[in-house]
Amino acid sequence: MMRIMSLSAMINRPAALLLAASLGLAACGPGQVFDGGREVGSQIDEGGFGNPTMNNALYHTGRLQYAEVLAQRFAQEVPTTINFAFNSAELDPEARAILQQQAAFIRNFPEVRFSVYGHTDLVGSAAYNHRLGLRRARAAVHYLVSLGVERSRLDALVSLGETQPIVATEAEERRNRRTVTEVTGFVQNHPLVLDGRYAQIVYRSYAGSGSSGTE
Repeated sequence: MMRIMSLSAMINRPAALLLAASLGLAACGPGQVFDGGREVGSQIDEGGFGNPTMNNALYHTGRLQYAEVLAQRFAQEVPTTINFAFNSAELDPEARAILQQQAAFIRNFPEVRFSVYGHTDLVGSAAYNHRLGLRRARAAVHYLVSLGVERSRLDALVSLGETQPIVATEAEERRNRRTVTEVTGFVQNHPLVLDGRYAQIVYRSYAGSGSSGTE
């Protein structure tokens, strides 16, 4: 009986060692750190598989850092938000003037991509507000394109509907009825981007006149 048990243990031992080695290799990939069986950073993954690793690579190559710096500069030098009348996606004169400033900045940075996010107040259903936010974002993008901004540099429109109010109220609130233009990243095939010359892009001089000269 002892001989049979010893033989069984000897047969199973290689399999056990192979399994342990496999688990060890899986848990100790190059540059990976695990916490509780998960890669550190995976808990902030919003659903895109591999995003933590991708963002880590972008940060260490400087791309993500420069995109954040440029986003801060855009927000400091140009009004990023326009507002709308209740239940409307029409651009009023104030909104058009702000979009003209945005277009002047965007045209000066042809290597950079931007997104326009549409928002609504909390009046009405979520489905209706989602459509309304999208209409507002599209109106802003259409006007930016009419001012000479390449449509290909404006990222796919994202409507955030009623989910991110500035003022938490269920009443009509103009400050919640808005679009916000933000830096998304860099144009993939632009020569400066291919050379990794992000600093040259970010710190390019910009003189905004507040008017595109088209109106």
